[in-house]
Amino acid sequence: QVQLVESGGGLVQPGGSLRLSCAASGLTFSSAVMSTYVMSWYRQAPGQERELVALITGAGGRTNYADSVKGRFTISRDNAKNTVYLQMNSLKPEDTGVYYCNLRSLITRYDYWGQGTQVTVSS
Repeated sequence: QVQLVESGGGLVQPGGSLRLSCAASGLTFSSAVMSTYVMSWYRQAPGQERELVALITGAGGRTNYADSVKGRFTISRDNAKNTVYLQMNSLKPEDTGVYYCNLRSLITRYDYWGQGTQVTVSS
């Protein structure tokens, strides 16, 4: 059973930084296994749909970002720790929302989701 647990959210002032972590269990981040998955961060603001923020492929570690976060957010992974990170810098009030970790199998197209972590950017 794959489980994803996010952490690192909180309240931060505009211009500040946070690092989110997503720890995966029930899955080994070996190269062979991870090449069949894509890991992503999504966020959902109140009253809005969930949107993709950033993704990293299991094969090659290629990344992609939403235009709204390019140059400010960085997604990375540590296979030894079975963890994916989202470094968020120069935070803006519009970055406020619940951030969810997602693991998608490229073979089955099944999505695993974490429980979410709240990020609030406010002065």
